[in-house]
Formats: sequence, structure tokens, C-alpha cells
Amino acid sequence: MLEREIVFPYLAHAPMEPLDAVLMRNADGSIDCFNGAQFPGQDKAAIAEVCGVDPARVRINTQLAGGSFGRRAQFGSPYLREAAAVFAASGMARPVKHMWTREDDIRGGFYRPTYLHTLKGAIDRDGSIVAWQQHIVGQSLMKKGEFDESTVEGAADLPYAIPNLHVTATATDLPVPVLWWRSVGHTHTGFAVETFVDELLQAGGKDPVAGRLALLGDRSPRHTAVLQKVADLADWGGPVPEGRQRGVALHKSFNTYVAEIAEISIEAGRPRVHRVWVAVDCGQPVNPNVIKAQMEGGVGYGLGAILFDQVSLGDSGRIVQSNFHDYRSLRINEMPAVEVAVIPSREAPTGVGEPGVPPIGPAVANAWRRLTGQPVRRLPLSSAELA
Repeated sequence: MLEREIVFPYLAHAPMEPLDAVLMRNADGSIDCFNGAQFPGQDKAAIAEVCGVDPARVRINTQLAGGSFGRRAQFGSPYLREAAAVFAASGMARPVKHMWTREDDIRGGFYRPTYLHTLKGAIDRDGSIVAWQQHIVGQSLMKKGEFDESTVEGAADLPYAIPNLHVTATATDLPVPVLWWRSVGHTHTGFAVETFVDELLQAGGKDPVAGRLALLGDRSPRHTAVLQKVADLADWGGPVPEGRQRGVALHKSFNTYVAEIAEISIEAGRPRVHRVWVAVDCGQPVNPNVIKAQMEGGVGYGLGAILFDQVSLGDSGRIVQSNFHDYRSLRINEMPAVEVAVIPSREAPTGVGEPGVPPIGPAVANAWRRLTGQPVRRLPLSSAELA
């Protein structure tokens, strides 16, 4: 029997462009809003209500957002209500640009919830995984009292053939405002599942790739295909540069299948990620360049979060972090080389904006455990307590 607890911190979205919008009234009394909208319908309704106009007289001009990752997808559009209130208070005689500072964005925002995963697993005499129990505790992203399926997505629907599987969740009631964060529940379930299955395979004397392929069997050919492809890309089982190690992770989110292998070394006491290989099956590839760009971006965004990021509360309950000096984004010189293979498919196209994020964390953590013998029990990896 193997038992583990894994703790995930609150996370901010920290897009390069903080919350902002421009509002202007036209000669006919209609209102134009320019913003990187994720919920344009709710934004439209919020502006109309605050400014006292017919919703049909409000037009949302959706702009390219400088990132967002869920930050602009808030129920009720509170930041647009604030912008509209300022616009209304100004008399609406001229355009108004309303923009949050970085400190406003990080300290006054909505966060990816903190989560605790408790996992228990058993292997038989042959080293096969025969039982899996997982309990997830965290805040619901839905209304209070409603079951939040995103809490267990990526955990309750494991592709692996484990005969005794039990996954449960408990919603906590905490005063910290929460919001979906890029890849939603998969941000934590993918990490917990793929690091724990890796440990169970190791305990059973199984290779991380071969062991996963055996667990998949013929249950999910698309999972199998991306795992085999990424293993071929990285020459899994071949020589690895001295002082480095590799880890693998496999995860399906938003109906897209992604497998990643990360090659790391140790630098300043934490992982230095040198290379990442990615195989993705998102159905019929409509624009391969966009697919590759989104996988690369997902790797960079997810990597920055698992290496450096947490939102913490001080003694007074105030958010400690405030800007990029204490809430890090991955820097250009820290971005690994990324090679992406897109699996040809005639299946219906599925999402690519979020599925590249979940596998990078467990791939790095699995490589770290193989390199140092230290399993990761708490994120971020730059925290003092790795195991």
C-alpha cells in the first residue's frame, strides 16, 4: 500500500495585460465597449444595467486579450461593472479607459483554489496496480452548495485499467474568491494522478511508459497513440545526458489527448527544464501552427506555475504577492526547447488552448523524483519543502 498527500496552492492568472476596458457613447446614445472579453454576453448585460441603457444599445467589440487564462470569465462581470460605473460617473460625454494595476490584479483577483489530494494505491505480487483511492478537498467554482464536477475531472475518469477505483471530493467553504484557471480542474487532478501512477509503477518495477501502455491496454487507442508518439520523439529508453533525467505524463482534457516528456537537471536546488516533447491528438488538425503554438504556450505557462507560483495570505488575511517580482512568470531564458507532434486524425476537432498545461507539471515532477529520489508533495517546486 502506498499513501500520499499532495498540496496545491492558490494561483493567480497573472496575464500580461491586466483587467481593462474602453467605453464610449455614440451620437445615437448607444455604447461601445472594447475589451478582451471572455463572457461578452454577461459583459453586455452588466454595462447596460449599470449605465441604464437597453442591452440592445450596447455593443461589445471583442479584442485580442493579452492573456487571460480565465481571468476575464467572471460571473456577473464585476470588472466591467466597475468600468461602467466609472464611465457613468464621468457623465459618459467622452471615452473612458479603465485599467487595473498589476497589484490590483494579483491582490484583488479571483484565484485557482487551493486543493488537497489524499491518494492510496495497492500493487499485487506482480507489480500490477490493483486498487486506487483518491479524495480531493477544495473550493467549488460553482455556487455554494452545488457539486462542482471540475473538482474530479481528470481523476474520476481515469483511462487506466485499475480494477478497484474510488474517487471522492469534499467542497470547502472559504472566504477567498475563486475562479477557473487555465485547464480548470485538470490543473491539479492531472498532476496528482500522473505523479501517483508513476510512483506506483516504480514500486511495481515497471517502466513509466511501458507500464502506462499496459494499463491502457486497448481501452483508449488515442491515449495509447500520443504516449507511443511522444516516447518515439524523445527516444525514451535511449541515452540521457549526464546529470539529467526524464519524466513522462499523459492526460486528456477538453477532449484532447496530450502526452509530454520533460528532460531536467538540477540548478540552484530546483529543476531546470531543458527539453520538452509533446504529442497531441485534438481531432482533425485545422491549423497545425496554432496547435503547436498553443502546446508550446501551455508548456511555458504551466511550467512557470509549478516551478514558482503560489498566492498566500499574510497574518492580516491580505494577499502577500503583488507583482512579477514575487509572483513569477517563466522568463525567456528559462523556456525549454519544445518539440510538438500533431497526430493526424479524422475525429471532430477539439480544444488546444488548455490541454497543453496539465501534463507538464507531473512530467517535471516525475523526472525530479527519478533524478533525486524526492517525490513532490507540495507546489511550487521552488518552495522549501519539496517532499
